[in-house]
Formats: sequence, C-alpha cells, structure tokens
Amino acid sequence: MEIFIFQKVGKIMDDLVQYYNKFNEEKRLDSRHGQVEYRVSMKYIHEYIPDDKLKSEVKILDIGAGTGKYSVALANEGYDVTAVELVKYNLGILKSKGSNVKAMQGNALNLKKLKDNTYDVTLLFGPMYHLFGQEDKQKALSEAGRVTKPDGVILVAYCMNEYGVLTYAFKEKHIGECMEENRLTKDFHTISHKENLYDYMRIEDINELVKESGLERIKIISPDGPANYIRPFLNQLTEDEFEYFVQYQMATCERQDLIGAGAHTLDILRKI
Repeated sequence: MEIFIFQKVGKIMDDLVQYYNKFNEEKRLDSRHGQVEYRVSMKYIHEYIPDDKLKSEVKILDIGAGTGKYSVALANEGYDVTAVELVKYNLGILKSKGSNVKAMQGNALNLKKLKDNTYDVTLLFGPMYHLFGQEDKQKALSEAGRVTKPDGVILVAYCMNEYGVLTYAFKEKHIGECMEENRLTKDFHTISHKENLYDYMRIEDINELVKESGLERIKIISPDGPANYIRPFLNQLTEDEFEYFVQYQMATCERQDLIGAGAHTLDILRKI
C-alpha cells in the first residue's frame, strides 16, 4: 500500500487503472513487510477453508485479485479458485501464470457473472481500499455475501487511518498543510475523496459496516502490525531474525490493543 491520501488526480476509474498499470502489488507482497501481511493472511485463509471436503471441492473467490498472488497460490494447492479483477493489466499477468484459476474482469460492486451461494471462502482484499463512503462499501460486502454459501467465510481487508496519518502527515512532514486544507478532522480522521484513490478506515468505521451488513464477525486481526512502519529495520534482519518477526506477528495479530494501528486490518466474517 502506498500513501495516496491527498494526491489530486483526475477521473477515479481511469486513474485507478493507470495506477495499477504502474504499481507492482506483487512486488510489494514479496518485500519483507509484504511477506508478513501475506503469510499472516494466508494462515487465516487456511484456518477457515472447510476441512471436510476434498480440496478440489472447495470453492474460493478472490474479488480484486490483482495479479493473483493469493489466487494462484491457492489454486496450486488444489482448490477451485475464481478470481475477479477490475484492471486488465493485472488480469493479464494473472492469466499468464498458467494456473487453474478461473479469472475474469469484474467490479466488486456488481458480481453479476457469479451465482448466489456458490463459494465456501470469499476474499475481498483490494476493493475496500478504493471504495469511498459507507454505501459503496456496503454494496461490496453485500455482493460478497450474496455469492458466498450460507455459513461460508468472507475475509475483508482495509487500509487503516492511523498508518496513513502517521506516515504521510507526520513522517513525511505534511501535517501543516493537511490541517490548513481540512484534510483531517479535529480528531485526525482522514477526509478522503474519490480523486485520492485510497480510503482509510478506523475500527469504529469497520464495526459500523459489519453492523449494517447482516454478516457475523468471527474475529478481526492485524495482518502486518508494525511491519510497514519498520521497513528498513526488517530489511536489515537475517533470515532467522526475520522468521522470528513473522512468528511474533502471527502470535500478536489478534491482540485487540494492537489492531487498527497497522497499515491493514483483516476482518473475518461469516454469512449467517
């Protein structure tokens, strides 16, 4: 995730496509801070995959799949994976990997090509970063819920407010202009608009979405914790030391006193 809180751009859809034509999300997830997020997220995906079926019978949907970092890995494990991606460039890379992923272009707000009650596990890892306002986020949750089987699990990722504020406003020294231009509320909640590409959430914002969604929360975690804040230090660790850090994040990711401070939060929901 890059800091795009306040950048001014043109038409949202065109700029989003243009951005992902240049931004290498897979490279981010291959970096050390990205590996932490990826490995913790994969742990929880596997935790909620049904274990009473053959792998080939388990249906997984990846909405906003990007270049297929999660989709391809899960398909290679033998699961029946469908990927939906908005950006053609990303979709082309995903398809070029030669996996068994059933990949298609689509929008998280309208999964019209997909039938109701189809998937055991649904991933919504990218779309919530770029949807503005509770209404569109609710539409995405509603569509994810519609296509998920009853008692199925939906994993939803968000970009978090405090990481954006601390990094852009304070670390990169934009706090003065942000306050002068009313880009932050008095309690330092980011005021994002569609031209900013990214939207940022607090835990109370996520809680409100869940309350209105009709879905049931299983748990909420921080997949990356402090990893994004300490990128240079992670890069200096030996392989053994880095493995200990991953173990640390695995052990602490459910701690409620830490959730919300990291760059991302992963909400794990059940369709009831």
